[in-house]
Amino acid sequence: MLQATPLPASARPRAIANWLYAVAALIVLMVVVGGITRLTESGLSITEWKPISGTIPPLTDAQWQAEFDNYKRIPEYQQLNQGMTLAGFKAIFFWEYTHRLLGRLIGVAFALPLLWFAVKKAIPRGYGWKLVALLVAGGMQGVVGWWMVTSGLSERTDVSHIRLATHLLMALAILAALVWVALDLRGLARSAAARPARLTAIGVATTAILFVQLLFGALVAGLNAGLVTDEWPLMNGRFFPGLTTAGESVGFAIFNDPAIVHFIHRWWAWVAVAALVMLSRKVRAIDRRASIAIHSAFGLQILLGIATVMSGMNIVLAALHQLVGALLVVATIRGAHSAGRIR
Repeated sequence: MLQATPLPASARPRAIANWLYAVAALIVLMVVVGGITRLTESGLSITEWKPISGTIPPLTDAQWQAEFDNYKRIPEYQQLNQGMTLAGFKAIFFWEYTHRLLGRLIGVAFALPLLWFAVKKAIPRGYGWKLVALLVAGGMQGVVGWWMVTSGLSERTDVSHIRLATHLLMALAILAALVWVALDLRGLARSAAARPARLTAIGVATTAILFVQLLFGALVAGLNAGLVTDEWPLMNGRFFPGLTTAGESVGFAIFNDPAIVHFIHRWWAWVAVAALVMLSRKVRAIDRRASIAIHSAFGLQILLGIATVMSGMNIVLAALHQLVGALLVVATIRGAHSAGRIR
């Protein structure tokens, strides 16, 4: 029989888990704001990366004009937004600034408590390196975000959809890792004998299938592929829409053709649903809440996806679709974690 190893008196697994959940909530919020930033075409309104000084927004008319002049130099303004007023620029600047400010807030909300827990020796053995890895991943996410923005500053009128997908998927991967570690710590708080959950075949398969769905969702956003049609289940009167790009390979079309990307995202969703149902059935007996959360999240996500398309990409519905997508990741990770506790 496994004997419990007493935790040091200074260890605070429950407090650390609650802190990680709070950071995860901030990441969900940032994913939503990032989605609105994309939907409002605001992502290129700030053309410089100033991690420290960029925290303070323009405060004077001269500062606002300088930012606007920087924006006027890029192709998005020159080809798409000629004649935009300063008031219009301030509107798109707001969303990109808020998105970047949230990123900085998440960095501070993670780094400072991590330092405090480390000084107080409150981090249980085996978790220090995981928390540091999450901190490094968060820092890299900022770098990837700027890498994404640079793709739209010189030749394109928008950011690369591939880089946008990388940025979003990395955010969701960090969210998933945060929740997993927090669940492990919650288990440790309940029992010193608790071991970290293991990755199981069904957990890996389900998250991989969901990853594909999220990838194509991000590509849909990056290519504005939701505007290909406002019909469901058909696409402009046809089940299969055909190519909108000519003379390209199948491999190119899968990741770059708006109609094909939309088609894959629309129908791979049902593969994801089947996998999620299997996972929820697997864990229902030991974690009924996880099972309910998975079913609720994917059901609502499907309805929101259909409504978003049929509304012609209504911004509120599209933002809710992105929010529930992040919550579906959280529910799936909880289910996979519960499956990993079945011995």
